[in-house]
Amino acid sequence: MVETFIAYACLLAAAVALIALCVIDLRVRLLPNVIVLPFAILAVIFHFVTAFTILDYISVICGGILGYGFLFILRVIANHIYKQDALGLGDVKLMGAAGLWLGIEGIFIALTLGAFAGLLHGLAYGVYIAAKTKTKPDFHRLAIPAGPGFAVGIVASGVWLLHENSFF
Repeated sequence: MVETFIAYACLLAAAVALIALCVIDLRVRLLPNVIVLPFAILAVIFHFVTAFTILDYISVICGGILGYGFLFILRVIANHIYKQDALGLGDVKLMGAAGLWLGIEGIFIALTLGAFAGLLHGLAYGVYIAAKTKTKPDFHRLAIPAGPGFAVGIVASGVWLLHENSFF
């Protein structure tokens, strides 16, 4: 009974953290460690109190490593190609933390859905700017924060993972 309460409290706190991260990223283009780190710790607590029934501990650890590692490599490549920061380290750390929540399969689903959500966000923002300035949309150097898109992917993947494991 206490474990169930703690598990649900972790999920609620994680949702609040993701909302806060989205708002901050949209406003100042920053994903503060002071929120990302507790998001990661909540994942470990959640899986511990659920006795690793949703994901085994190997999947939790590998998900964190893959989430961080994949985005870090993508960041290095993109920064080299564009000769500027194309992806912030906050996004890399967020997906590392998300990997702790989602495991190996879930983090790749979250990355894919998050990238698609980011694409839709960028298209909508580009069209909005074009309409506001009465110009043609220009997507060549359009910069949007990646955190909100990744948050959409994290939530969707998390809901799928919990539903598949009959948590709800």
